[in-house]
Amino acid sequence: MSQSVRTSPAGSGRALSEAYDTALLDLDGVVYAGGNAIVHAVDSLAVARAGGMHLAYVTNNALRTPDAVAEHLTELGIPTGAGDVITSAQAVARLISEQVPEGARVLVIGGEGLRVALRERGLVPVESAEDDPAAVVQGYGGPDLTWGRFAEASYAVARGVPWFASNTDLTIPSGRGIAPGNGAAVEVVRIATGAEPQVAGKPLPPMHRETILRTGAERPLVVGDRLDTDIEGAFNGEVDSLLVLTGVTGGAQLLAAPPQHRPTYVDADLRGLLTGQPEVVAEADGFRCGGWKATAGAERLELDGEGEALDGLRALCAAAWTSAGEGSCALDAGKALARLGL
Repeated sequence: MSQSVRTSPAGSGRALSEAYDTALLDLDGVVYAGGNAIVHAVDSLAVARAGGMHLAYVTNNALRTPDAVAEHLTELGIPTGAGDVITSAQAVARLISEQVPEGARVLVIGGEGLRVALRERGLVPVESAEDDPAAVVQGYGGPDLTWGRFAEASYAVARGVPWFASNTDLTIPSGRGIAPGNGAAVEVVRIATGAEPQVAGKPLPPMHRETILRTGAERPLVVGDRLDTDIEGAFNGEVDSLLVLTGVTGGAQLLAAPPQHRPTYVDADLRGLLTGQPEVVAEADGFRCGGWKATAGAERLELDGEGEALDGLRALCAAAWTSAGEGSCALDAGKALARLGL
């Protein structure tokens, strides 16, 4: 592992919106869920923007176009231009364009976001394996994507056509709960063909490259809710990250995170952009944050004290990650998390 192993959440004496020039914000589970703004998101982003922080929205969801995403955010009360939206569709379209001739046909299994991104790169979207495609690209197509679309992809991939995926997120948050994501659909084609796609989205380098090219960020902060995409993507790009607990990640997952999934900062929601972050202090027999002290025992994580639940979680992270080193903490954290309501 080339990077140093993080063993504790970091502190910050300045508000994160002042310490970083650009917030690279995930959307699903961070800014909105099921189309509705997450609590505190609109007001927090307005304050960060007014203070001079550039806001960019980076999503693995390839279904909608940047124009559509920007319009949706603006309707929610977050003024956004299409240029501030970076999607995995754009990242995978660039990846494909570097490997096939200009004007090549690409079989699309997904939504309008993929088609627009391919046309932006001078490629021609087609709908059938019989259209002589030079590549197959698969992205999230919404709940109404039919089984026949997976068959078209399988026919072409089985013939040796290069296969690309916008991302491989197995799940996606919705207003009704957690739904299957593009990764689940990719598995269908993988099972049918035995092939492996080239993947562009978070946490892989093509998405980070696309984001930096489009934003020009010099001191970026990745803000996300998923350890295996947002936080690992920041790790791979060697930039700092803020995990917010408004999406799919819970306390137990965070404590068990291996090094590449450990965020720089942890906070409840996007209000964390507007504040400093408390220090976690190492003591002889544990770690203290605020009014809480966490220790790693032989079988479980222990938590003593009182105060803000997030401070307790930060202290537990330090105890768990230090105990685990370059692995994943397997100590029982149930009782400690229950004390925090997590």
